[in-house]
Amino acid sequence: MKIEKFKVVSVTYDLRTDGFEGEIVESATEENPLKFIFGIGMMLPAFEAQLEGLSQGDTFQFKLSADDAYGQPNQENILDIPIQAFEVDGKRQDDLLQVGNVIPMQDNEGNQFYGEIKEIGEDTVKMDFNHPMAGKDLYFVGKVIEVRDATPEELDHGHVH
Repeated sequence: MKIEKFKVVSVTYDLRTDGFEGEIVESATEENPLKFIFGIGMMLPAFEAQLEGLSQGDTFQFKLSADDAYGQPNQENILDIPIQAFEVDGKRQDDLLQVGNVIPMQDNEGNQFYGEIKEIGEDTVKMDFNHPMAGKDLYFVGKVIEVRDATPEELDHGHVH
């Protein structure tokens, strides 16, 4: 069975950001593969385009440019947050406030975002809300483990069961 729209796809992969021989930054293994419904917007379109038409047992190796993956970092996604936002009951959360920490934040509409602390000032915390892979080319090497029809329930719910 070939990978096409509305198929459940299971793949293993190693992801690198500095070439096919670089350090692995993320992996999906046979014990814990990446499983998704193809063609419903769960994955990067360029990632899916590279897998389309492959079958169980096929291997793959491809590069996604930063522009085809998570785009370039956007300066508008780097914000100064008032330091009071990191207080609970009037006390600053110093264990949380460490440069390099990635922490969950919430906007006024209740949407959750993850941001990396870049700098801690007297009155503000500079946070980067760009995707961690923004600006990076992605190098995938992997194998298709399984391709099957998605069940009506999976399609209805929008995820693999």
